[in-house]
Amino acid sequence: QTQVVESGGGLVRPGGSLRLSCAASGFEVEYYGIGWFRQAPGKEREAVSCFLTDGGTHYADSAKGRFTISRDNAKNTVYLQMDNLRHEDTAVYYCAADLDVTNIQPLCRPSGFSHWGQGTQVTVSS
Repeated sequence: QTQVVESGGGLVRPGGSLRLSCAASGFEVEYYGIGWFRQAPGKEREAVSCFLTDGGTHYADSAKGRFTISRDNAKNTVYLQMDNLRHEDTAVYYCAADLDVTNIQPLCRPSGFSHWGQGTQVTVSS
């Protein structure tokens, strides 16, 4: 069964850090696209960072310099290290997989990802 499960969310003060985990099953993260997305109340779901199926890595402007996506192939897990968190980073964070390797121009956007986790809440508050 193809599945991704997020963990690692929580409450953190501004300037703090969190590391989110996305544990995959049913496929190998090394060979497919994995993305981190987030959705704040009243807002649309937006991309944060992705490993794309063409081997590229994408960061949203809001994530550049503060967030780092990485993966541990042995654990079949993708991580999102989030540093210097801000109030505006508060959202439900989702992990999703793109298993379509035929796409020659994959993009880091929700419509390109087919298998979604349940989400993990990140709250940045003093």
